[in-house]
Amino acid sequence: MNPVYSVMRSCLSRGWRSLLVGLLLGGGGCAWTDTVPGKFLQQAESGVTLTSLSGRLAAYKGKTVVLGGAIAEEKQVDGRVWLWVKNRPLDEDYEPHRDASRTESESGYYWIVADPGGLPRGYRNWARLTVVGRVSNIPVPRFEVQPDNWKGTEPVLGALYLRGWSYGGRLDDVWEARQDANYILSNPVTELRQGAQGLGEN
Repeated sequence: MNPVYSVMRSCLSRGWRSLLVGLLLGGGGCAWTDTVPGKFLQQAESGVTLTSLSGRLAAYKGKTVVLGGAIAEEKQVDGRVWLWVKNRPLDEDYEPHRDASRTESESGYYWIVADPGGLPRGYRNWARLTVVGRVSNIPVPRFEVQPDNWKGTEPVLGALYLRGWSYGGRLDDVWEARQDANYILSNPVTELRQGAQGLGEN
């Protein structure tokens, strides 16, 4: 065999192998885009857990966070959906799971406020959900019956993006806010009744 041809063939083989490995690694490294769109991850605070959020609510006000959970209860007030969510910590792919550490604060609850427009029909059947939301200090409405385990100090997130997960695996139900979270979280009727403040106010 011609030595020049042999060297060229070897280089080409290495080149193709490098390209294939690069594609495989690149694909694995971008797995998060399959769960949460990159535009939300770019604006979200990194590594936030329910424990860290609850401990520093004032510091996170107005910031975007990503949490996991399971819907425990639903309330509807003034044209808004309030979801009472039991926390489920996220893995590296932003998939929610039960808290293996059994830390009490990580097994807590938080609120999600959303405009009901466009919510998937099956959202009440989601086993788990991944939540992108903006942290707010809006007061929780005075529901006729408050949820179990409610203490009144749980975080409130204005929903920006929700991804639902089924019991048997992946459920590609997603919802994205059509309106700015500042608008969703500031409702004139609620503000008059309770003196609530939207996210954009200090």
